[in-house]
Amino acid sequence: MRQQYPVSVSCGVLEVSASGYFNWLRRPQDMAGRPGGRHSDEAVLAHIRVIHTEVKGEYGWPRMHKELLARGIRVGKDRVRKLMQQHGIRARTKRKFVVTTDSKHSLPEAPDLVQRRFNPEAPNQLWSGDITYIATDEGWLYLAGVIDLFSRQVVGWSLQPHMQASLVKDALAMAWWRRRPPPGLIFHSDRGSQYCSGEFQNALKDWKMRSSMSRKGNCWD
Repeated sequence: MRQQYPVSVSCGVLEVSASGYFNWLRRPQDMAGRPGGRHSDEAVLAHIRVIHTEVKGEYGWPRMHKELLARGIRVGKDRVRKLMQQHGIRARTKRKFVVTTDSKHSLPEAPDLVQRRFNPEAPNQLWSGDITYIATDEGWLYLAGVIDLFSRQVVGWSLQPHMQASLVKDALAMAWWRRRPPPGLIFHSDRGSQYCSGEFQNALKDWKMRSSMSRKGNCWD
């Protein structure tokens, strides 16, 4: 490798110091190169970084340890775990799917008053609501939004660590206080338990809104 790239460049790519590399070269063969010898932390870390790049970040420390052993690098599990933790090398987490619509319930459901006509002629005639989720270091957060389908603007929202009925009710309350729509506004949503709940439906009635819900299992509604 030294014939192709300068040592400084190679060490920079592997994020190890050049001095550590030369110290490793100067070690006796029984310590630096023999399978039974102990490798320096910098040497092990260099191997870890190479493997981490090759597998595109898919390995955590258990699989990394097995791969190192398979490549003839004899090192303990705890040492691999500590080196990876100290240098911020971790497995790439796969994004999980969170179900936000619970349509398996016995609550009353509203008819579809919209019939895919999502282009109202004026503001505050047709609103739509939905729930999504956001991954954070402390767990999932759930975001309920209310959109005026005339302008496609978000007019209300609520962010909570749960998906209870109060999540969507709070988003609706923000929208109502900001817009004060006239009676008869249609609020369109899916048939999730939050929107079918008595708490949310009573809020719609209090603010003289009409509830509309998409057909079951139809994402285009």
